[in-house]
Amino acid sequence: METLIPTINRLQEVFLTVGAEVIQLPQIVVVGSQSSGKSSVLESLVGRDFLPRGSGIVTRRPLVLQLVNVAPLQDRLKSENGHGVKQNAQSSYPGVKAEEWGTFLHCKNQIFADFQEIRREIEAETERGSGDNKGITPEPIYLKIFSPKVLNLTLVDLPGITKVPVGDQPEDIEAQVQEMILSFISNPNSLILTVSPANSDLATSDALKLAREVDPDGRRTLLVVSKLDLMDAGTDALEVLLGRVIPVRLGIIGVVNRSQHDINTQKSLEDTVRDEHAFLQRHYPSLASRAGSRYLAKTLSRLLMHHIRDCLPELKTRVTVLSAQYQARLNSYGQPVEDHSATLLQIVTKFASDYCNTIEGTARYIQTSELCGGARICYIFHETFGRTLQSIDPLGGLTELDILTAIRNATGPRPALFVPEVSFELLVKRQIKRLEEPSMRCVELVHEELQRIIQHCSSYSTQELIRFPKLHDSIVEVVTGLLRKRLPVTNEMVHNLVAIELAYINTKHPDFTDAAQVSASVNSQQAEALDGGKRWKNEKVTEERIPPAGFGSPSKSQAINLLDSAMPVSRKLSAKEQRDCEIIQRLIKCYFLIVRKSIQDSRAQLLSVMLMF
Repeated sequence: METLIPTINRLQEVFLTVGAEVIQLPQIVVVGSQSSGKSSVLESLVGRDFLPRGSGIVTRRPLVLQLVNVAPLQDRLKSENGHGVKQNAQSSYPGVKAEEWGTFLHCKNQIFADFQEIRREIEAETERGSGDNKGITPEPIYLKIFSPKVLNLTLVDLPGITKVPVGDQPEDIEAQVQEMILSFISNPNSLILTVSPANSDLATSDALKLAREVDPDGRRTLLVVSKLDLMDAGTDALEVLLGRVIPVRLGIIGVVNRSQHDINTQKSLEDTVRDEHAFLQRHYPSLASRAGSRYLAKTLSRLLMHHIRDCLPELKTRVTVLSAQYQARLNSYGQPVEDHSATLLQIVTKFASDYCNTIEGTARYIQTSELCGGARICYIFHETFGRTLQSIDPLGGLTELDILTAIRNATGPRPALFVPEVSFELLVKRQIKRLEEPSMRCVELVHEELQRIIQHCSSYSTQELIRFPKLHDSIVEVVTGLLRKRLPVTNEMVHNLVAIELAYINTKHPDFTDAAQVSASVNSQQAEALDGGKRWKNEKVTEERIPPAGFGSPSKSQAINLLDSAMPVSRKLSAKEQRDCEIIQRLIKCYFLIVRKSIQDSRAQLLSVMLMF
């Protein structure tokens, strides 16, 4: 029976070491309102001052407190020197030259023999986890205290129930604290130690209310009535302690806490226990043997041991099942890894090989329902991207009026005898710019397929990757990150390819039709259509005789504003304008097809950049 609590404590340490709480272990959870005396009750159980003190909410993180009974220092020294004093494993701590000491789980191999240092470490760790301005966090602090004056116990001190937020606490601080408390006391293997001051109405106790929510029958609840010495004159808590006001299944124990004056004057806990016993003898003589801090410690130790004994069959079954599951999982991983560097290199090489094989089409697992890997990339480049470029009209978005406007702007104040080259360059650059957007979209589609290849490789992981899931996730994350970094480089390359074509219009390209040939071809076609050129001359004479609208002789009473004459949206073009427009259109179309073919021929370069890790 005496080894039950130390065994549970060791199990708790094991679960914390492996990083998983798969079993709900028996423990005592201390619940109470703010300033109800929880800290004083815990310190009376330990017999030392070690908890932070102050105004407002002080306990802002759960404190898992394990009390371990050890032999006195002299007996331990005799045992180390081989004087024949028999010690069990729980009582012998070689190398520790202190009567009482504490250790923190987050401070490996560090011994705290000064309980003031324990208090400072609790405050420092609380600030590290929840800030320095009254914030709270559900992450617990694990403290183990070794002393010959304590009984084996496991207690959890929770933040006090508060109503009004202070400091940087959120507005729903009350709900957060209650949710934290419920997460601990909902454990069916835990005992609930509710603390309520004697100078307040027990019927309004928030701690009892929360305990009733998870333990309506009261089978796991013990009530501690604190501050018995602070009740009004002429009143006592006898009816409450006897359970006649609110019955509690595991009992009701009254204690006398140290006052703030006792704390300020550093009154020892030994003197406090002696004064507590004298107070109980004077005011509650019939209950003096069943009240007080020492009786509370014995009762808690007895209840916890009995509770562990009752939970032991279920715990044993649960541990056996989990042990078998993890052993089977361990056996599935194969033999232990001896050379970590070689194994890591092998895993990375295998993943890279699978990635390349999926692109090349030589992977072991090939899908038959849809295109994937290199086949899909080929489809994107040659089918999707090719059709998209072919569907772009070289003259799309370009009207005859736009062409005439460009020609006129390029000639300035003088009428043009020939089609200006500047207008051609201006308009063809506008059309070439339209090739950039589909090229960018092609890069995005290939990037998405490369990411699918990574997931495809990870879904058919090797046995080594299954054995090391975190390593598998790291490899996938690294490869995905490299691919993500390659995307802006590829986009910039596409932008540069289009920018190169825009920077210099190569009218000497072998495939580009000479402007003179185009002009001659257009003139010959128009000459045949105008019956030997007579129609051209007649239209010219007609244009000279008939003034354009808006340029007639103005009346004396009407002023003419030339800037008010808007350019018509559409009108019938003259033969010369039709000839100039057709020449520009043919040149734009011819050069646009040359640039489009050049962009299509750059697909291999784009793919090599995207696959370059």
